[in-house]
Amino acid sequence: MSKPHIRVVAAEIERDGRFLITQRSERATMPLLWEFPGGRVEEGESDEAALARELQEEMALEVLVHEQILHVRHDYPRYTVDFVVYRVETDGEPETIRVRDARWVSPDEFDQYEFPGADQASVARLLGLNP
Repeated sequence: MSKPHIRVVAAEIERDGRFLITQRSERATMPLLWEFPGGRVEEGESDEAALARELQEEMALEVLVHEQILHVRHDYPRYTVDFVVYRVETDGEPETIRVRDARWVSPDEFDQYEFPGADQASVARLLGLNP
């Protein structure tokens, strides 16, 4: 039996050489881990619409979604995630509405945060640690 596939979109939001990351809540799947902000794509929804919706719901951010910069497929024990990262810009500051914390992090600080598998693979690729 094949595992379910989940499509997840995430934002690479960079400002002054720092990237926005968020911490999952205590009640989330893989609680308290850090991730690029975003979420699941609902049926019938485009990636761009899903990403704009998730960032509004989670952090009250109005965003402009640009090009796709990365796609990672990651197998978890019970499902497979198609994890797609888009370059996103915003002038806003995140509010912690549906995330535990949000931080602007420089590339040399990423190793201080624990990420889920799909996010970790994305971080590594974006920082040039993985071809």
